[in-house]
Amino acid sequence: MTRATAVRAALAVAVLLASVFITLTMSPRLGLDLQGGTRIVLQARDTATVEADRETTDRTLEVLRQRIDSLGVSEPTLTRSGEDRIIVELPDVQDPRQAAEVIGRTAQLTFHAVEGEGTDQPEEKTAAPESTADPESTTDPAPDTDPAPDTDPAPDTDPDPDPDRLTLPDEQGRLLALGEPRLSGAGVEDATAAFDPQGGAGWTVSLEFRKGAGQDWKKLTGEAACHPAGDDRRRVAIVLDEKVISSPQVDPSVGCRAGLPSGATQITGSFSADEARDLALLIKGGALPVPVEIVEQRTVGPTLGAAAIDASAQAALIGAAATALFITVVYRLFGALAAVALGAYGLISYAALVALGVTLTLPGLAGFVLAIGMAVDANVLVFERAREECADRPTRSLRSALTTGFRKAWSAVADSNATTLIAAGLLFFLGSGPVKGFGVTLAIGVVASMFSALVIARALTEIAANSRFVSDYRGVNGIGRPGAVRTWLVRKDPKLFRRSARWLVVSAALVVVAVAGIVVRGVDLGVEFTGGRLVEYSTSRPVDVETARDSIAAAGFGDAEVTTAGDGDLSVRTGKLDNDGEHALRAALAEEGGETTKVRDELIGPSLGDELRRNALIALGVAVAVQLAYLAVRFRWTFAVASVVAMVHDVILVVGAFAWLGRPVDGIFLAALLTVIGYSVNDSVVVFDRVRELWGANRRTPLDTIARRAVLQTVPRTVNTGMGALFILAALAVLGGDSLADFALALLIGIVVGTWSSVFTAVPGALALERSAKAPPPPVPGKGKGTPRGKARAARRDPLDNGARV
Repeated sequence: MTRATAVRAALAVAVLLASVFITLTMSPRLGLDLQGGTRIVLQARDTATVEADRETTDRTLEVLRQRIDSLGVSEPTLTRSGEDRIIVELPDVQDPRQAAEVIGRTAQLTFHAVEGEGTDQPEEKTAAPESTADPESTTDPAPDTDPAPDTDPAPDTDPDPDPDRLTLPDEQGRLLALGEPRLSGAGVEDATAAFDPQGGAGWTVSLEFRKGAGQDWKKLTGEAACHPAGDDRRRVAIVLDEKVISSPQVDPSVGCRAGLPSGATQITGSFSADEARDLALLIKGGALPVPVEIVEQRTVGPTLGAAAIDASAQAALIGAAATALFITVVYRLFGALAAVALGAYGLISYAALVALGVTLTLPGLAGFVLAIGMAVDANVLVFERAREECADRPTRSLRSALTTGFRKAWSAVADSNATTLIAAGLLFFLGSGPVKGFGVTLAIGVVASMFSALVIARALTEIAANSRFVSDYRGVNGIGRPGAVRTWLVRKDPKLFRRSARWLVVSAALVVVAVAGIVVRGVDLGVEFTGGRLVEYSTSRPVDVETARDSIAAAGFGDAEVTTAGDGDLSVRTGKLDNDGEHALRAALAEEGGETTKVRDELIGPSLGDELRRNALIALGVAVAVQLAYLAVRFRWTFAVASVVAMVHDVILVVGAFAWLGRPVDGIFLAALLTVIGYSVNDSVVVFDRVRELWGANRRTPLDTIARRAVLQTVPRTVNTGMGALFILAALAVLGGDSLADFALALLIGIVVGTWSSVFTAVPGALALERSAKAPPPPVPGKGKGTPRGKARAARRDPLDNGARV
């Protein structure tokens, strides 16, 4: 065993031991789509005086956190997203109405002078009463505060209220005419409920204001104190969300214009302990610096998340077993060692997800499973290179051929994984919600697969290659002889690109068919891109779609779209539907289906739907531009343009296929589409890497001949890698249910068309572009500009050759 092999083996053992320790001692963080619960996205809005920027949004978040913590929700999560959005995650909260109540009211808290008894107003000027305090309660000075004497009589006021002023019912339903807001909730420092046994006031609520707001409060209560006791105008109204939550009288002991200082105010009345605490919570927690609006709401039942985890685990086991069996059959002993490395990859990537605290979402779980199938790519590239070395020089040692295979495959491995990392980065930075989790999982999977292939698998195969038995019996090791597919292709030597334009015609025809589907059938954009609400229900008795549609229409939801989902479940999609409307809709279904359980619920506001649709187009455009820039740097511009054309070809075909099949296009489909982009470019990179190598070594050979040889040499890699991914995706499509079936279907289509386009679209396209290009062929490998001849010779030396000669 060489020193390098020993270092790789020691590093592999250390990483595996750490991964085992993390797996046994830490638990993964599950997203709400896997553990069940409600996720709400709040959009902060500007007011006439306050801008919804980062600072005010952070203050709003803290206020919401106090509300939720005070009400005892289990392990809530609140985070700011961007400058003006707040994401609230409430595990185990299944009713969005309950979630809205937990979050609290979203408007600002305001304090108003009462200008007299109100009169009936138009509907939009009134609000339903909310009983939280006794209207006869008083705003008292603290016991140690001396009241100021009456100095001025109450000013005359017009008994007839202005019809344009705000009129709201008090706690008992009596209409009050309110003045302009004199103080906002942002000025409230604290509000606490306490029991006063000595003063006999019972439960009270004490208010404390910030410095500037305290003066405003003192002035407001001082003006109210100028009116006689019992007069409505001696009251101060505390309004939250256009509802009066308290309207206490200013205590008779408070003199006109004197007012109550901050820290010396108590609201007294016939409060119970719960009423006092609720009022304090509303006053303190209602002090939102800016109003917020729900733009997204998702609820997932616990059974759906558990089913998704079970399905993904089964798909991972079946797909990984099929992939391991496949590469073992193709590459014999070395394939079995690669399968061991594949298992190590699964352990390492899972431990990395847990150690980094990554929240595992449903798309992320699918990405983890998919990466298992794609992790064999580097091993396949190395083994195919090693087979070529053994075929070209049958007398060389197995260890030497394996080492050369790793060295020559490095550029293709690095470029192909770089393009996948670019796709993962785009998913993270341009995706939303759970799609970000898919990007993180995919990126971790790429890094872990590189480690498993270049460290673990290399250490295992190098140790095996040192065995005399493995070296002598070439049919056992799996790389000592060329594969059957390669041998057949070399013997047939099909002239693939004698008329390369015909392949471009076929690709163009496929694009026309796909575009026809998009135009004729249209793209069924999911609720995530259009806005609206999508709710999936499970009923105890079977209900057919027509019956369900009639029941829902009779309940007043005639525009709702009803379809089947999963195992007899019903999916209802509507435009604007609030939480009370959803409750009524569920009750209508329950009349026909018995006990009706909500499986999942997605609500997307129209503004967010437009934004997500726009971001999806931006993500696709950025993906094309970034991949083009990377390939132009790493390859010739003709190869880069041809690869990007093939990539766009693949995107159009996948979207067109979904249009013809009538499948929805949503955020998870976007994740699949960006993954297809990475896979398509990955395949093209491997082919063009071989074209570049062969062309540099045979500069006088016609390019179409070089391209044909490169394709024939890389076909085994393309097929073998694709089979690994297909096994996983087929298992996901069959076992994943509705949640993952469309994701798997998009990737299945994408891998098939990506394999086709990398050979029959990208290569013919590059040949057509090269006919008009004037750039010279690439340099001979190892003889670039300024490379001394001795160094070039040393670069080509066998890794096990020490240079000694006799």
